Amino acid sequence: MAERVPRRRTAGAKRVDEALKILRALNVPREQQNERSALTLLALLGLTPQKPWTEAEAPMLGITEMMDVFRDRFRKRYAPNTRETVRRFTVHQFVQIGLVVANPDDPRRPVNSPDNRYQVSPTLLKLARTYGSTAWNASLMGFLRNAESLGRLQPKEREMVLLPVTLPGGKKLSLTAGGQNELVKKIVEVFCPRFTPGAVIAYLGDTGQKQRHVEAGYLERLGVEIDEHGKMPDVVVHLTVKNWLVLIEAVTSHGPIGIKRHNELKALFGTAWAGLVFVTAFLTRRAMTKYLADIAWETEVWVAEAPSHIIHFNGERFLGPYE
Repeated sequence: MAERVPRRRTAGAKRVDEALKILRALNVPREQQNERSALTLLALLGLTPQKPWTEAEAPMLGITEMMDVFRDRFRKRYAPNTRETVRRFTVHQFVQIGLVVANPDDPRRPVNSPDNRYQVSPTLLKLARTYGSTAWNASLMGFLRNAESLGRLQPKEREMVLLPVTLPGGKKLSLTAGGQNELVKKIVEVFCPRFTPGAVIAYLGDTGQKQRHVEAGYLERLGVEIDEHGKMPDVVVHLTVKNWLVLIEAVTSHGPIGIKRHNELKALFGTAWAGLVFVTAFLTRRAMTKYLADIAWETEVWVAEAPSHIIHFNGERFLGPYE
């Protein structure tokens, strides 16, 4: 019986193995020690199977562009519907631990923008260029020593673009800059003093962190349990003098309080011991016109560019809960 000759490994496969060794040396979480993450690293370093590590670069790429590199340079084809897997389970973690910077060209770009771009950090680029050389071990030790721990690496560029917000009571907090949070800031600082004076902001969402502010135990005392799966409105305000819960959605890219969302919120807050008021907020009247046909009756609309007015969609009263 003839002896089987092992197939020669391709240059692409060898390069993927090298990228995996780098990720392991950096002690990234085990969930990111895989082929997908290795290919992502190679794409973000501008490498090919033949291009040496000393010539690594720092191209700025979107997720789809990275997947094109997987296919065209390394012959690894990922289905289009795995784009979110690459983003959520590799790139997002690389950003969190400081190996990759999100949107260095425009840090205020919304986190859910289709135009998001990513780039390796300068320190990682410098380290990668030494891989396979006599300088690698010393460079790796220096990188890890300066980082202290990868879990604590946070690019300063992202820390600088937090959006300061002052709650009605004077408490200050920061929202992730960009996206609908520009409008959330106006809701808190402009809408609330005008239309819910003296109210308590019990909940404040954040496009970057889901929950930025939760008044501990407050909603629970009103009979409401916070939904951890993203179905909460952007802002929840308790107008204590009238015992109203004002549920506010900030609309910049997602829809207003339509019939479906209206029913969802009524079910979510159905156990509350307060009347429910539903408000959709827009930055401009022009933005509102795009969604005009979708807004549910018995809700309110507030437009930030005309802050002293509320548009009332039918019903018995100007602003108030309906039984």
